[in-house]
Amino acid sequence: MNVHEHQAKALLAKYGVAVPKGQAAFSVDEAVKAAEGLGGPVYVVKAQIHAGGRGKGGGVKVVKSVEAVKAEAERMLGMTLVTHQTGPEGKEVNRIYVEDGCDIARELYLSMLVDRGEGRVVVVASTEGGMDIEEVAAKTPEKIKSIVIDPLVGMSGFQARRIAFGLGLEGKQVNAAVKLLSNLYQAFHDMDASMIEINPLVVTGAGDIMALDAKMNFDDNALFRHKDIEALRDVTEENPVEREAQEAELNYVALDGQIGCMVNGAGLAMATMDIIKLNGAEPANFLDVGGGADKERVVKAFKIILSDPSVKAILVNIFGGIMRCDIIAEGVVAAARELGLKVPLVVRLEGTNVAAGKKIMAESGLDIVSADNLGDAAEKVVKAMREAA
Repeated sequence: MNVHEHQAKALLAKYGVAVPKGQAAFSVDEAVKAAEGLGGPVYVVKAQIHAGGRGKGGGVKVVKSVEAVKAEAERMLGMTLVTHQTGPEGKEVNRIYVEDGCDIARELYLSMLVDRGEGRVVVVASTEGGMDIEEVAAKTPEKIKSIVIDPLVGMSGFQARRIAFGLGLEGKQVNAAVKLLSNLYQAFHDMDASMIEINPLVVTGAGDIMALDAKMNFDDNALFRHKDIEALRDVTEENPVEREAQEAELNYVALDGQIGCMVNGAGLAMATMDIIKLNGAEPANFLDVGGGADKERVVKAFKIILSDPSVKAILVNIFGGIMRCDIIAEGVVAAARELGLKVPLVVRLEGTNVAAGKKIMAESGLDIVSADNLGDAAEKVVKAMREAA
């Protein structure tokens, strides 16, 4: 789960991370009141969307009067902000953040994230703050420092100092950075975060260390422990189909291909997408119905797949262990009848009650193509899609 910048800063501030004063606004009047409460003389007006590159798209403006804050609020609220992360369709701005201006002496980069390879949290830092870290990694990788944190020990003082020195900090800045890093790691740990990114982390003209921007992602599987964080969810920023799938306990991610996939198990789903690509086509989605799907969930999965107009064929690939193949077959038949399926459908079933499942589909009178194995299924669905085109 993602949160907005102003929400991330509020969470980090509770852990002693220094952030500029600011206030979120959902209307022009609220923006004006926020600016009046800050006192100026410099204000920053920021569009709040779940995407980077806002400044380049006109979503971050530095102004020097309350009147200018009002003008920017009128411009930003309701606008469609397009950045390199939103895609050409952009995102509508429903809220903005008005905060104090900052006297910036240096811009740095700092993040914490889960490194899947290490199985641990890694701290990534760079002297090149304010830039896309991917660009820095490609052109000047020597400017990126990283340290892996032992979960049994946590952030050690010597590790924090190594990062601080690597960022070229001196004197009291080192101690301030050590405290910030320690607090940041504690926040990461306590809130079950999957990523915290501060870009830029700035050194002010007075020599203070401050988080000028903040992005936070959280582990969805741990949100049951953090109802306060879950309450921050902005559903308007999420793909409505993916949100619908989540509510139905389906794991769904929309992709750019033409063959819809319904599979049980993430590993099998990945293998299914790979073999579709191997046969010269592209998957339209990742959809894992889970190990305990019933007839209703299968029907819901079909509806979600077919809500994508680019889907030209569907491949169902089920290995029934706990999940029974006859239950899946009943769901497939019910979905095909209810939805009036008009695209080719290939089904590969294997495992518990597979014979009963195949019999249900064969006797349904529907145009369902049965496959013997995954390779056969991929070949048949790609061929059927091309013939139907």
